[in-house]
Amino acid sequence: MTAPPNLSHAAPQQQRFLVLFDFDETIINENSDDAVVRALPGQHLPDWLRNSYREGHYNEHMQKVLVYMAEQGVSEDSIRSAVEKIQPSPGLLSLFQYLHSHQQDFELAVVSDANMYIIETWLERAGVRHLFRKIFTNPASFGDTGCLVLLPFHSHSCSCCPENMCKQVILREYLAGRQKERGGAPFQKVFYIGDGANDICPSLALGPRDTAFPRRDFPMHKLLLERQQAQAAKFKANVVPWVSGEDIVDCLKKIMEER
Repeated sequence: MTAPPNLSHAAPQQQRFLVLFDFDETIINENSDDAVVRALPGQHLPDWLRNSYREGHYNEHMQKVLVYMAEQGVSEDSIRSAVEKIQPSPGLLSLFQYLHSHQQDFELAVVSDANMYIIETWLERAGVRHLFRKIFTNPASFGDTGCLVLLPFHSHSCSCCPENMCKQVILREYLAGRQKERGGAPFQKVFYIGDGANDICPSLALGPRDTAFPRRDFPMHKLLLERQQAQAAKFKANVVPWVSGEDIVDCLKKIMEER
């Protein structure tokens, strides 16, 4: 019998495509912070706390919410349980199944203004954490007081984004870093899947070979339609709205057939 070839020294095949996911209302079907608040005994915030939010300072507001929840005796177990019960968006598990079966072609990352504790907890529970090479989000961990401590992801100078995160800065830096690590080879195409207004900024960095997938009738979709209708605002990437993850699978299958 002929011995099988030694494949241990073969150069790994580089993935051709990069898929970037938002988390809230994209991977999951609601805002994860709303789910966390349901762990409170009364399942909602007092008016004084809810009304303390300042535009562009959501991260800071959420830290106040988490401190209040700890003061009300909400435990880590209660928060984890609330996160694990969040439902995925329609068809997203089918999309993950497809991407899992084509791991040699697709590199995956999360870019989200949620936080690391919530995202990792949910992805682990769903059994898909291993699919993601990188998670870009706000750091979060439980401190000695039992409170989930939330920190800003970075500082930036983009006037369009919240003070703690500009997703376009993250996207550009990641693409440049990965190209260097890949020996100068860029990704053939980049796909960005999102729903919110803060997903517009990174989408503006996409090129004509790339695709933005806005969730249909959500803020990202509506804002992209406005841009497409405005003569002066040119948007380079292809735009494919989605209702279900299966819509994205259908589009990716067509792209795979093009090779």
